Amino acid sequence: MGDEAGFLNASRIKGTHAAIKSGMLVAEAAFEALGAGRSHDALEAYPNAFRASWLHDELHRARNFKPWMSKGLYTGTLMVGIDQLLFRGRAPWTLGHAQADHETLTPKAKAIPIEYPKPDGVLTFDRLSSVFVSNTNHEEDQPVHLLLKDPAVPTTVNLPVYAGPESRYCPAGVYEFVNEAGTARLQINAANCVHCKTCDIKDPTQNIDWVVPEGGGGPNYPDM
Repeated sequence: MGDEAGFLNASRIKGTHAAIKSGMLVAEAAFEALGAGRSHDALEAYPNAFRASWLHDELHRARNFKPWMSKGLYTGTLMVGIDQLLFRGRAPWTLGHAQADHETLTPKAKAIPIEYPKPDGVLTFDRLSSVFVSNTNHEEDQPVHLLLKDPAVPTTVNLPVYAGPESRYCPAGVYEFVNEAGTARLQINAANCVHCKTCDIKDPTQNIDWVVPEGGGGPNYPDM
């Protein structure tokens, strides 16, 4: 419940504490409602508790970070500095985004391919090694929690128009285009999923629906 809200302090690249705190606030609201016999309560106490918490204050101060950085590295850095150092995150304005994230992908016909160097195993690492470190675990025979609204879209739209972005924006190598008898097919390796929900947010056709996996499987970072 805490993670479903998607709370993230983008300027600090931290969200685990937000998921825990917001989950605690939900639990406290539910506990109070059940104790009062309101088993079908809408948990209206939760948003009020969130607004009164330190988490709301932290996220409110960081609210303009992403909108400013979307304007470019130099402009964004300058304006974030003014927002955070001069106004302490309490600027009298709140910026928004002109369009949704999934609408910003550039078609492959207008993009210049980037040749990335191979991971050196010292400063850069391949995705599967990072998935191993995350200690992610899903029961192999559980229902796939990454659903396609239309199974044909990845190969009829995403692959020819955007060069199959699913295979690149996922940090865990969940999405893989494989050729079978000369025909491309999207393979979903759901057991690798680390629940970042990038696919749900970034998919250009909004064809991917991330749902909660059976049994609460996912990453289990051993040193946290």
